[in-house]
Amino acid sequence: MPIEIDLSGRVALVTGGSRGLGRADALTLARAGADVVIADIQVESDESTETAESYGVLAQVAKAQGIVYTEATAQEIQALGRRSAAIKCDVTDREQVRDTVSRVVEEFGSVDILVNNAGTLDHVGQFHDQNPELWERDLRVNLTGGFNCAQAVWPHMKEKGWGRIVNMASVAGTLGGFGQASYSTTKAGIIGLTKTLAMEGGRHGITCNAIVPGIIGTEAFHFANPAMNERIANRTVFKRPGEPEDIANAICFLCSDLAGYITGIELYVSGGVELFVF
Repeated sequence: MPIEIDLSGRVALVTGGSRGLGRADALTLARAGADVVIADIQVESDESTETAESYGVLAQVAKAQGIVYTEATAQEIQALGRRSAAIKCDVTDREQVRDTVSRVVEEFGSVDILVNNAGTLDHVGQFHDQNPELWERDLRVNLTGGFNCAQAVWPHMKEKGWGRIVNMASVAGTLGGFGQASYSTTKAGIIGLTKTLAMEGGRHGITCNAIVPGIIGTEAFHFANPAMNERIANRTVFKRPGEPEDIANAICFLCSDLAGYITGIELYVSGGVELFVF
């Protein structure tokens, strides 16, 4: 009998789903049968202008170039026959997060899966040049944002006796990242949060795992310096970047009943880049 991942009847909330990894995660979960709500600080129909200090340079570039697909992704999911919605939500705002989760539960009946994908990746500079304000911003988005979302869904999963939380970490959080002090620190922190939630969630049927991506061919990857991208890609076993679907497929498995006895792990989806650190 073939083994299949079937998420029919599950409701997933994916943060940071306007593009890149989050968009791939949302579509893959839907193809596996889940209803998916996409929460992002950017949605196409929002015509307000925000400063780079608020959203970050990558978000501003994405908006300027029309690389924001929050509502479009929700429509693609609906075309698959699944329920979906796109919600503007700032994960650093606890009230917005609570309201988003309440809306998901009210309109979709439950929240069974949380993919904590929202994050910032544009604060680059050696330690002595790290900007304290951007350090604080990265902590709020990458680490506290994940805490806010997990805490909001926790009572609903606990009441149901079933839940899947997947946090997006990074090899920068396990290996360090040159010029990425704030990013590396937040991703190391999310791994610690993952393990704690796994320990506390098990008795309630909640698993929590972290995905540890390496270099992945998202829009952000293509914004970066090509020579640097090639150098990092050559550190992998496969000598190439991964694809967003590589991350999404791993998440889909961790959210399924097939992974019911897996919790608290750091799952590397990195092309073996961590194998070549001497």
